[in-house]
Amino acid sequence: MHNFNVFTGEPRKFDPTFKGPIYNRGCTDILCCILFILALLGYFAVGILAWSQGDPRKVIYPTDSKGQFCGQVGSPLEKKPLLFYFNIMKCASPLVLLEFQCPTTQICVERCPDKFMTLLKALQNEDDREYYKQFCKEGVDMTKVSSGQERKRFCLEFPTLKGGVVVVGNETTFRDDYAGENINATDLLEASKKSNAVVEARAVAMRIFEDYTQSWHWILLGLVIAMLVSLIFILLLRCLAGVMVWVMIIMVIIVIGYGIFHCYMQYASLKGQAGSDVTIKDLGLQTDFSVYLQIQQTWLAFMIILCIVEVVIILLLIFLRKRLLIAIALIKEASKAIGHVMSSLFYPLLTFALLSLVIAYWAITAVFLSTSSEPVYKIFNTTECMYSRDTCKPETFNSSNITTECPDAECLFAFYGGETLYHKYLILFQFYNVFLFFWCANFVTALGQVTLAGAFASYYWAFKKPDDIPAYPVFNSLGRALRYHTGSLAFGSLILAIVQVIRVILEYLDQKLKGAQNKCAKFLLSCLKCCFWCLEKCIKFLNRNAYIMVAIYGKNFCTSAKDAFFLLMRNIVRVAVLDKVTDFLLFLGKLLVVGIVGICSFFFFTGKIKIVEDAAPSLNYYWVPILTVVFGAYLIAHGFFSVYAMCVDTLFLCFLEDLERNDGTADRPYFMPERLLSILKKSNEGVKTVD
Repeated sequence: MHNFNVFTGEPRKFDPTFKGPIYNRGCTDILCCILFILALLGYFAVGILAWSQGDPRKVIYPTDSKGQFCGQVGSPLEKKPLLFYFNIMKCASPLVLLEFQCPTTQICVERCPDKFMTLLKALQNEDDREYYKQFCKEGVDMTKVSSGQERKRFCLEFPTLKGGVVVVGNETTFRDDYAGENINATDLLEASKKSNAVVEARAVAMRIFEDYTQSWHWILLGLVIAMLVSLIFILLLRCLAGVMVWVMIIMVIIVIGYGIFHCYMQYASLKGQAGSDVTIKDLGLQTDFSVYLQIQQTWLAFMIILCIVEVVIILLLIFLRKRLLIAIALIKEASKAIGHVMSSLFYPLLTFALLSLVIAYWAITAVFLSTSSEPVYKIFNTTECMYSRDTCKPETFNSSNITTECPDAECLFAFYGGETLYHKYLILFQFYNVFLFFWCANFVTALGQVTLAGAFASYYWAFKKPDDIPAYPVFNSLGRALRYHTGSLAFGSLILAIVQVIRVILEYLDQKLKGAQNKCAKFLLSCLKCCFWCLEKCIKFLNRNAYIMVAIYGKNFCTSAKDAFFLLMRNIVRVAVLDKVTDFLLFLGKLLVVGIVGICSFFFFTGKIKIVEDAAPSLNYYWVPILTVVFGAYLIAHGFFSVYAMCVDTLFLCFLEDLERNDGTADRPYFMPERLLSILKKSNEGVKTVD
């Protein structure tokens, strides 16, 4: 018996004074609360610092090495909208995608080069010299260029494929005359891809922004419809829980089945059309995503994915058919609880607003941090000079005394970054931004869980429902959470955030090792990723139940987590019966809402609804508003259905506590209704219960 108690703890004792969530409580995990407040102050400081240093226009508009925006209206570069890289080989660095810059001199040009040429060849001919001049730094006298850094400039034709071989100007290699080395065209192609990724990303971002300006009001309408559908579904679930669950199951199967049918019809219609047999691999990355919908393989992939989802859902329904009946009955009880605490349905709006604020702050700070690198210029010379490799400013260099002491010295671009303390620790600021994003997002989620748990616990432990339910249960529970348990919420969120950041680091390492041949390292990394994924799921489960205990008893996080774990271990059979079954049913509800809204938005934005065909906006990518509506609909549906999920989990824990505290006699009656007692197969013969 002693060993058993070590793993399950002591059951709860009868307490005649216990009437639900304790009001006389004190602050918990104060140290973690202070740490969280200090971390937030540091986060605000990083944001302010990033906003003062960065320029988000660099994400959208190309900039030259002087920081000028190419093609900006009203500037000298208005007619030069394109960016030219002097040494495109430097763009092969993976930091290009993080900092939006290649570590090489860049100038704005009117048009891209259309023929292969090096400086040595350009100097041999007047026409070539004039052609080459437009791709050199402003103010360079081509007739006087004979040596030094000015000569190391490339005008390179974009690599192409001929007979499966990468060539530049019909050659597989080309020579850097002054560096004295041959460069492989394949290497140039890889560098071009990296620099092109930045340019293409900017172009796609502009087109996506245009689509949002054209369709934002329709997107808002779609999200409002998603909210109405979710609300109607929840209200129907409250009144007709059993019927609505079965309707939901059947509708999900029908919606996915229609998706399979639509994909097959699209696949069949493309059969025999020119170019439709091209594979996605051969097509490569295209900025016009509608191209992918013109090939059969895309629709075949969609159809296979939907078929797998359909089969998995049907098999789960078959194997879980007995547990489904129990879960449906529990959802009925949750519906009754929500009916008495209707304000709980609107709490997800607060969670959604706070999460939107956290995501927006993180995204804006990340953009400003990424665009705060500056071009650094250093002094280069061929003869001995005391100022060699010192930092300089091109605007004032010619008027300084350096040119007098070192006549051949030049102020040339060295790299992007900066030499201030801020720039040296820029990567740490990025890491801090990511870490605080996870911590704050988890804190907002935890606040919602504690608030709802406190409200539904107030319902359960009311002896006479609804007379004994306290007024404003959601508002009171939110007040208790913020006043007494900010530290406990921060503690649980911190543990989860640490695990999530480790998972991000592992994903980054996995990307870096993709080209490596070390199979042992890959295997270990895969094992670590799997272990930390499982760890994150376990921590989320424990945190959720710990927050319920915090809401009820007002104890610190560790004590609440221990009590919740032992309570579940003492009732492991009941947990096994109900665990995740109700979550699965509620997930089907989310899937149904998303499916209905997604299908409607697809037909609208693609102009396939004849009645409103003229109202559909003209877009670059019609998938932009569709995916936005689908993603937003899922978040909205998740918000509403998460209320049900939290209600079910809270009622279940309260039920287990009730079984241990009381025995159903006149002196120690159960707080649970007879219906809930019968759900979990407990005989209620001769037992006094609360209706």
